[in-house]
Amino acid sequence: MRRLGQLWQAFKATADADSRFLPLFVAAALLGFAIPFVVGILLDALIIGIVLGVLGLVVGGLSVFGRRATAAQIAAIEGQPGAAAAVMHAMRGQWFVTPAVAVAGKAVMVHRAVGRPGIVLVAEGRGKQAAALLQKERKRMQRVSGDAPVRTFVVGEGDGDNVVELGKLTLTLAKLPRSLKKGEVPELARKLDALGGDRIPIPKGPIPGVSRKRMR
Repeated sequence: MRRLGQLWQAFKATADADSRFLPLFVAAALLGFAIPFVVGILLDALIIGIVLGVLGLVVGGLSVFGRRATAAQIAAIEGQPGAAAAVMHAMRGQWFVTPAVAVAGKAVMVHRAVGRPGIVLVAEGRGKQAAALLQKERKRMQRVSGDAPVRTFVVGEGDGDNVVELGKLTLTLAKLPRSLKKGEVPELARKLDALGGDRIPIPKGPIPGVSRKRMR
């Protein structure tokens, strides 16, 4: 019951924040039901068509709900200090996320994630200050990373190979090539945690309404 209540709250919040959500949700659900239902009628297998239609209705609706809810939640925190860290905490798979490992003011910071692709540094903030802080932290990681690659990104809008929008950050990191074995990831994360670094009190954890999975 608690889980259903959480889903309902997330559903209402998404509908309030996204005017296109409900029409898309209804359209996807109806289409998911209609296609197998019509096929069932044409093949003289009405019962099977209804069963598959109900499944299609649920899958279609939930797929739209998941995408639009995540987009709405990201839009709600975009521009806030620590937003990139919140998105990184919600990533699926074997990731160890440490927010604000390097800080230069309230709006400029670097977050670190350790996963199968190696070490990923993500900077928040614009201008030379963010670029300098990111480069400094990259050099610090390279001194202790061993064979693990160190990749860097800057959250924001604009040109550049390593510039990524907040809404595309999760997908960008998920597409990175894997360089470490599964057992090497927690070992490297513990090694880097021992180094310490700058820390400021920013909100930790996932985007509201998204379950947190630091390691799978």
